[in-house]
Amino acid sequence: MVVRRTLTPAAVVEVALGIVDEHGPDGLTLAAVAQGCGVATPSLYKHVANLGELKALVGVRVLEDMTEQFTAAVLGMGGDEAVTALMHAYRAYVVAHPKRYAAMPMDPLHHPVQEAAGQKLVGVMYATLRGYGLEGPAAAHATRRLRVLVHGFASVESAGGFGLPEDLDETYDQIVRMYLASLRNQS
Repeated sequence: MVVRRTLTPAAVVEVALGIVDEHGPDGLTLAAVAQGCGVATPSLYKHVANLGELKALVGVRVLEDMTEQFTAAVLGMGGDEAVTALMHAYRAYVVAHPKRYAAMPMDPLHHPVQEAAGQKLVGVMYATLRGYGLEGPAAAHATRRLRVLVHGFASVESAGGFGLPEDLDETYDQIVRMYLASLRNQS
Protein backbone atom coordinates (compact mmCIF):
# COMPACT_ATOMS: atom_id res chain seq x y z
CA MET A 1 0.00 0.00 0.00
CA VAL A 2 1.29 3.48 -0.87
CA VAL A 3 1.22 6.09 1.89
CA ARG A 4 -0.71 9.23 0.87
CA ARG A 5 2.13 11.69 1.27
CA THR A 6 4.32 9.68 -1.12
CA LEU A 7 1.68 9.30 -3.81
CA THR A 8 3.07 10.34 -7.20
CA PRO A 9 2.08 9.55 -10.78
CA ALA A 10 4.86 6.92 -10.86
CA ALA A 11 3.54 5.32 -7.65
CA VAL A 12 0.01 5.26 -9.09
CA VAL A 13 1.33 3.53 -12.23
CA GLU A 14 3.21 1.02 -10.08
CA VAL A 15 0.02 0.10 -8.22
CA ALA A 16 -1.84 -0.10 -11.54
CA LEU A 17 0.80 -2.50 -12.90
CA GLY A 18 0.29 -4.75 -9.88
CA ILE A 19 -3.44 -4.81 -10.59
CA VAL A 20 -2.83 -5.58 -14.27
CA ASP A 21 -0.41 -8.38 -13.31
CA GLU A 22 -3.04 -9.91 -11.04
CA HIS A 23 -6.31 -9.25 -12.90
CA GLY A 24 -5.32 -8.33 -16.45
CA PRO A 25 -5.94 -5.05 -18.25
CA ASP A 26 -9.72 -5.39 -17.89
CA GLY A 27 -9.33 -5.46 -14.10
CA LEU A 28 -7.69 -2.03 -14.09
CA THR A 29 -10.11 0.49 -12.59
CA LEU A 30 -9.57 3.76 -10.77
CA ALA A 31 -11.37 2.33 -7.75
CA ALA A 32 -8.99 -0.65 -7.60
CA VAL A 33 -5.94 1.62 -7.95
CA ALA A 34 -7.24 4.00 -5.29
CA GLN A 35 -7.76 1.09 -2.93
CA GLY A 36 -4.24 -0.15 -3.65
CA CYS A 37 -2.90 3.33 -2.96
CA GLY A 38 -4.89 3.68 0.25
CA VAL A 39 -6.75 6.77 -0.93
CA ALA A 40 -10.22 7.69 -2.11
CA THR A 41 -10.73 7.55 -5.86
CA PRO A 42 -10.98 11.36 -6.27
CA SER A 43 -7.47 11.67 -4.80
CA LEU A 44 -6.06 9.93 -7.89
CA TYR A 45 -7.13 12.84 -10.07
CA LYS A 46 -4.23 14.86 -8.65
CA HIS A 47 -1.90 12.38 -10.34
CA VAL A 48 -3.76 11.08 -13.42
CA ALA A 49 -6.54 12.77 -15.37
CA ASN A 50 -8.67 9.66 -15.86
CA LEU A 51 -8.60 5.92 -16.50
CA GLY A 52 -7.60 6.48 -20.13
CA GLU A 53 -4.50 8.41 -19.12
CA LEU A 54 -3.64 5.79 -16.49
CA LYS A 55 -3.89 3.03 -19.11
CA ALA A 56 -1.68 5.07 -21.44
CA LEU A 57 0.91 5.48 -18.67
CA VAL A 58 0.78 1.75 -17.91
CA GLY A 59 1.41 1.16 -21.63
CA VAL A 60 4.43 3.47 -21.50
CA ARG A 61 5.82 1.55 -18.55
CA VAL A 62 5.39 -1.79 -20.34
CA LEU A 63 7.13 -0.40 -23.42
CA GLU A 64 9.98 0.94 -21.26
CA ASP A 65 10.38 -2.41 -19.48
CA MET A 66 10.50 -4.25 -22.79
CA THR A 67 12.99 -1.77 -24.23
CA GLU A 68 15.24 -2.18 -21.20
CA GLN A 69 15.14 -5.98 -21.35
CA PHE A 70 15.62 -6.15 -25.12
CA THR A 71 18.52 -3.70 -25.00
CA ALA A 72 20.24 -5.71 -22.29
CA ALA A 73 19.72 -8.92 -24.28
CA VAL A 74 21.35 -7.64 -27.49
CA LEU A 75 24.06 -5.39 -26.05
CA GLY A 76 27.41 -6.12 -27.67
CA MET A 77 25.96 -8.52 -30.22
CA GLY A 78 25.26 -8.30 -33.91
CA GLY A 79 23.73 -10.25 -36.76
CA ASP A 80 22.11 -13.61 -36.09
CA GLU A 81 23.26 -13.66 -32.48
CA ALA A 82 21.57 -10.32 -31.71
CA VAL A 83 18.33 -11.18 -33.48
CA THR A 84 18.18 -14.55 -31.74
CA ALA A 85 18.75 -12.89 -28.37
CA LEU A 86 16.08 -10.29 -29.12
CA MET A 87 13.53 -12.91 -30.12
CA HIS A 88 14.23 -14.96 -27.01
CA ALA A 89 14.04 -11.89 -24.75
CA TYR A 90 10.74 -10.90 -26.36
CA ARG A 91 9.26 -14.36 -25.87
CA ALA A 92 10.52 -14.51 -22.28
CA TYR A 93 8.90 -11.16 -21.48
CA VAL A 94 5.51 -12.20 -22.85
CA VAL A 95 5.57 -15.57 -21.09
CA ALA A 96 6.71 -14.02 -17.78
CA HIS A 97 4.22 -11.12 -17.94
CA PRO A 98 1.28 -12.16 -20.12
CA LYS A 99 -1.24 -9.84 -18.49
CA ARG A 100 1.15 -6.91 -18.47
CA TYR A 101 2.00 -7.61 -22.11
CA ALA A 102 -1.72 -7.57 -22.92
CA ALA A 103 -1.76 -4.00 -21.57
CA MET A 104 0.86 -2.96 -24.11
CA PRO A 105 -0.60 -0.63 -26.70
CA MET A 106 -0.90 -2.13 -30.17
CA ASP A 107 0.05 1.15 -31.87
CA PRO A 108 1.97 3.38 -29.48
CA LEU A 109 3.58 5.33 -32.32
CA HIS A 110 0.32 7.22 -32.89
CA HIS A 111 -0.47 8.01 -29.26
CA PRO A 112 0.89 11.29 -27.86
CA VAL A 113 1.71 9.85 -24.42
CA GLN A 114 3.21 6.58 -25.70
CA GLU A 115 4.98 7.69 -28.87
CA ALA A 116 8.44 8.32 -27.37
CA ALA A 117 8.48 4.97 -25.54
CA GLY A 118 7.25 3.21 -28.67
CA GLN A 119 9.98 4.84 -30.78
CA LYS A 120 12.64 3.63 -28.34
CA LEU A 121 11.39 0.06 -28.53
CA VAL A 122 11.24 0.16 -32.33
CA GLY A 123 14.70 1.73 -32.27
CA VAL A 124 16.12 -1.31 -30.48
CA MET A 125 14.61 -3.56 -33.14
CA TYR A 126 15.89 -1.39 -35.99
CA ALA A 127 19.37 -1.28 -34.44
CA THR A 128 19.38 -5.06 -34.10
CA LEU A 129 18.48 -5.42 -37.78
CA ARG A 130 21.08 -2.91 -38.95
CA GLY A 131 23.61 -5.72 -39.22
CA TYR A 132 21.68 -7.01 -42.21
CA GLY A 133 21.86 -3.69 -44.00
CA LEU A 134 18.13 -3.14 -43.58
CA GLU A 135 17.01 0.48 -43.46
CA GLY A 136 13.82 2.40 -44.17
CA PRO A 137 10.88 0.32 -45.45
CA ALA A 138 12.94 -2.91 -45.45
CA ALA A 139 13.68 -2.48 -41.73
CA ALA A 140 10.02 -1.66 -41.04
CA HIS A 141 8.83 -4.82 -42.80
CA ALA A 142 11.44 -6.95 -41.03
CA THR A 143 10.43 -5.46 -37.67
CA ARG A 144 6.78 -6.21 -38.35
CA ARG A 145 7.60 -9.81 -39.27
CA LEU A 146 9.60 -10.23 -36.07
CA ARG A 147 6.81 -8.76 -33.95
CA VAL A 148 4.13 -10.93 -35.53
CA LEU A 149 6.17 -14.11 -35.14
CA VAL A 150 7.11 -13.56 -31.51
CA HIS A 151 3.79 -12.03 -30.48
CA GLY A 152 1.83 -14.88 -32.04
CA PHE A 153 3.94 -17.67 -30.62
CA ALA A 154 4.38 -16.22 -27.13
CA SER A 155 0.74 -15.17 -26.82
CA VAL A 156 -0.47 -18.65 -27.69
CA GLU A 157 2.17 -20.16 -25.39
CA SER A 158 1.30 -17.96 -22.41
CA ALA A 159 -2.40 -18.78 -22.87
CA GLY A 160 -1.62 -22.51 -22.77
CA GLY A 161 -2.64 -22.97 -26.38
CA PHE A 162 -0.02 -25.52 -27.43
CA GLY A 163 -1.44 -28.88 -26.48
CA LEU A 164 0.81 -31.16 -28.51
CA PRO A 165 3.60 -32.86 -26.54
CA GLU A 166 6.46 -31.76 -28.81
CA ASP A 167 9.03 -29.42 -27.25
CA LEU A 168 8.01 -25.75 -27.50
CA ASP A 169 11.61 -24.58 -27.44
CA GLU A 170 12.36 -26.64 -30.54
CA THR A 171 9.37 -25.15 -32.33
CA TYR A 172 10.48 -21.66 -31.35
CA ASP A 173 14.05 -22.32 -32.45
CA GLN A 174 12.67 -23.34 -35.84
CA ILE A 175 10.77 -20.04 -36.04
CA VAL A 176 13.93 -18.11 -35.13
CA ARG A 177 15.95 -19.96 -37.79
CA MET A 178 13.21 -19.33 -40.36
CA TYR A 179 13.22 -15.62 -39.55
CA LEU A 180 17.02 -15.41 -39.69
CA ALA A 181 16.98 -17.08 -43.10
CA SER A 182 14.44 -14.51 -44.30
CA LEU A 183 16.74 -11.71 -43.13
CA ARG A 184 19.75 -13.19 -44.92
CA ASN A 185 17.68 -13.61 -48.09
CA GLN A 186 16.46 -10.04 -47.88
CA SER A 187 19.86 -8.39 -47.34
